[in-house]
Amino acid sequence: MEAATIEWYGALIGLAIAIILILKKLNPVYSLFLGAILGCLIGGANLLQTTSIIINGTQSIIGIVVRVLAAGVLAGVMMDSGAAETIAQTIVKKLGGSKAILALALATMIITAVGVFIPVAVLIVAPIGLLVAKTMGFSKIALLLALSGGGKAGNVISPNPNSIAVANGFGVELSEVMLYGFIPAVFGLLMTVLVATMIKNKGSEIKDSDIKMPADTSDYPSFSKAIIAPVVAILLLMVNPIGSIFGVSVLQSLKLDAMYVLPIAGIIGMIAMGKANKILEYTSSGMNRMTATVLILIGAGAIAGLISASDLSVRIVALINESGISGTFLAPIAGVLMAAATASTSTGVILASGSFGKAILDVGTMPISAAVMVHTGATVIDQLPQGNYFHVTAGSMYMSIKERMKVVPYEAIIGGIMTLVSTILYGFVF
Repeated sequence: MEAATIEWYGALIGLAIAIILILKKLNPVYSLFLGAILGCLIGGANLLQTTSIIINGTQSIIGIVVRVLAAGVLAGVMMDSGAAETIAQTIVKKLGGSKAILALALATMIITAVGVFIPVAVLIVAPIGLLVAKTMGFSKIALLLALSGGGKAGNVISPNPNSIAVANGFGVELSEVMLYGFIPAVFGLLMTVLVATMIKNKGSEIKDSDIKMPADTSDYPSFSKAIIAPVVAILLLMVNPIGSIFGVSVLQSLKLDAMYVLPIAGIIGMIAMGKANKILEYTSSGMNRMTATVLILIGAGAIAGLISASDLSVRIVALINESGISGTFLAPIAGVLMAAATASTSTGVILASGSFGKAILDVGTMPISAAVMVHTGATVIDQLPQGNYFHVTAGSMYMSIKERMKVVPYEAIIGGIMTLVSTILYGFVF
């Protein structure tokens, strides 16, 4: 069967249909599949070619799916054992009230960085944050920005689905994505603290009824035990890069993939916390937490198949060339646009890398540089109302939709500074 080339407008219309259906509250997976199917047909494919495009698109993300499911073990251990809460509470207590915004942003950053999904990280820190914010007298908007900005900074250096997806998309190591994202993440954290401090009196105050601390934390692990799983994960993920940097062939030959590393780290952490008898419970919980993400990733694969089969990327590259803008900017622009369209960092990077990856590399951008620029770009406006992050974080702060929307521009500043830093560093300096 002859491969179909979809007209660029078919890809755009298909993506628009998917976004509209998501906004209309249709299940995101079905929305993405329907958008992909209709986009193929509108763009000139027949039914048989449409089927092939959708299947090829979904098959392209199977490697990501396997690694995301493996990450469920670590996520389940960190969340269900109380380890993530322990880390958050310890950071806030150590830094004290005078550095409350820094403490809360840093706590969310670290929890996200050790493998907890950013919406869950915000939910974990929110009860502590509401109590601290009320005591210190700053607003809900400032508090949510501190948590969300910290989470965004942690998200670009974590073994989360978005990092796995962008690493897979550009054929680089997950550990490289995490390592190269560190400097942009630091700038993101600093900008979060600066902006949140500037707007600490803007917006509604926190009420007594908003404060709901966990009833019983007696079974939570100590800090020294809570950090074992993430430390093991980071050390194992860094084996290959360290081997490459210092020329140690034994370390280079190990090729430790996230598929092995994240479950191993989770199990070691479980044993260290004395929770070995909870292995079935924690792994089942982690798997359940990943199911929704995996389904959305498959839907994103269908849309990515549509865009990849179209000439949309060629048109965009031509437009950039005609405008005189450096082709280096294609990577961050793709990340920003695709994540904004889907209101999801992980879905955005799949679409950006799968659909524009070849075009990005063809302009001379190195794979790891492209991966980091796409990744940070995807954090700029991925918090829009058609995604679950917007609503989960609004619920954690007991905010109305209108008030939650007020935080979006400030969050875009955090993602924007990380994107700017990564583009300067990896697009032009190195």
